[in-house]
Order: sequence, then structure tokens, then C-alpha cells
Amino acid sequence: MSEGILQRIGWRAEALAWDSFQLTFQSMGLERASAFGSAVLRRIGPMTSVHNVARINMQRCFPNASKPELDRLLDRMWDNFGRLVGENPNMRHYRPEVYDERGEIAGEEIVLDLERKGQPYVLVAGHFANWEVMGAAIAKLNLNCNITYRHANNPLVDQRILDSRHAYGIKLLTAKGGVGAKELLVNLKQGMSIALMNDQKMNDGIAVPFFGHDAMTASGPAKMALRHGAPIVPIGVRRIGGTRFRVTFYDPIPHSKLDDKTAAVLETVTHINKWVEDRIIEAPEQWFWVHRRWDKAIYRKDSGSSSSTNAGSI
Repeated sequence: MSEGILQRIGWRAEALAWDSFQLTFQSMGLERASAFGSAVLRRIGPMTSVHNVARINMQRCFPNASKPELDRLLDRMWDNFGRLVGENPNMRHYRPEVYDERGEIAGEEIVLDLERKGQPYVLVAGHFANWEVMGAAIAKLNLNCNITYRHANNPLVDQRILDSRHAYGIKLLTAKGGVGAKELLVNLKQGMSIALMNDQKMNDGIAVPFFGHDAMTASGPAKMALRHGAPIVPIGVRRIGGTRFRVTFYDPIPHSKLDDKTAAVLETVTHINKWVEDRIIEAPEQWFWVHRRWDKAIYRKDSGSSSSTNAGSI
């Protein structure tokens, strides 16, 4: 049997598992699926290897926090993440025509005013609460915006993800990567806005302070915004109770006025990281702590050795 046939069989098996997962949570309904996901992840999450990754991240960001404080934060993190797992198969409940039943939007006048002026902008976001709801809010406002996403390695699963996002209103999606970056630049040049996540490690990014520790951070959003004179508008989402969310558009991050392009990008990305820090401090249990934000070596060290002079307690 050829390698290609084996791969296709594997793809179909993964797609079947994906469909079974989706149908199981959809059959529960939104609220029950959210609660069930929370119950499961609060139980099994602490047994996974990424639980220690999250703890190390928290220790680096909140070096003055006690072990009981971190334990409580970790439990609340798994509660939020478990809810996200149960909610995502039920995102049809956040499509534009019913969004107001469970979602709020604040600061929308910022982007709506830019849209009226025909001014393209760059939305920068982070992995907070249920970040899929930000896409639903963009769809609700009918913004002329192309959203980036990380495509799945399995093309069958990838198409299912795209179909589910289209079903709750997202019209334009571009996969991350070199080709995707070129498409986004064309979008801005043609007057279309773009949305990107900017809170995870990117090995070919630039070192920028994050809670007092340099972290490799994507510079693409800042470079594109500076190149095209596009405002950088942060967008965040907060779980405000159960399956209800508030999506907020924030005032644009000021463009650097430095003449040196490299220094200007560094200053702009530093401002973006500071915005992410502030949102984490506001609701630390709702950030995606299980991502390795720093160098791999950090996660092989004794977690108790993490420290910072610039971060505070929870």
C-alpha cells in the first residue's frame, strides 16, 4: 500500500473523529456543552504536560503569586478552556442574526468610523476567553476584514473548520504563512482591513519584552500597518458569564514616529505586547497559558527559578 493511500486513510479517520466530536457536543446544546467541557478539562487538564507549561508561564508573569494562588488560577484556566472546547462546535449560536442573544460589542464605533472613511486597518488580537467569538463579532458588524487562521495539516479537517466558520458569518479567511502574508498585503493595498493574532511565540519574529522577559513576537502586523499607514486596532474578548461574551475594540495603538524602520517596528510591537499584558492582568484565567511563549529551555528548567522585576502578583 503506497504512502499516499495510507495518508488519505489517516486523513479520513481523523475527519471521522472530528465529525464525531462535533456532533457529540452539538447534540448537548451550547450551555450543556460548555459546562461539560469545563468539567472534563478541570479534571484531566492538570494531568497533561501542558499544565506545567501553563504553571511556568504564570510564574514568569506573576512571580509574587503563591502556590495556592497559582493553583486556583490554573483551575479557572481549565474551566475557561474546557468551556471553549464545548462551545466551538456550537458557534452557530453566535451567527450575526442571533449574536445579540449571547454577545455584546463595545468600541465598535472605532472600526465603523474607519470603514465609513474607507480607511483599512489592522486588527491585532490575542487568545482570550473564546477567541472564535471575535470572528463572530466581526461578522456581526459586517466589517470588510480578512481574518488569518492557522490551517489544519489534514485538508479534510481544514475544510470542515472553514465551513463551520463560514456558517457563523466569517466571509474571508487566509491561512498563515508566506503566501498568506502576501495576500494580506494585497488586501491592505486594495483597501481591505486584516485581522491577526499577535500573542504567541514566533521563532522568526523579534525579541520584545513580555512581562519583563524578552519573547519572540510576530512583527508582521506592525510592519504591514506601518508600511500602509493603517491604524492598529486591538480587539479583545472577555467571558462575562457562562456562554456570554463581550468583544471590545480598543483605541488604535500609536504608530512609531522613529525614522529608523527597525526601531519603529520594535517600538510598535512593544506597544502591542503591553496591550496584551494589560488584558491578561484584567482576566488572567481567560488567556491561553498552555502555549510555550518563551524559549523551550525555559520549560526544561526548575519552574521555581522563574522571576521578574517588572511583573506583579495576580
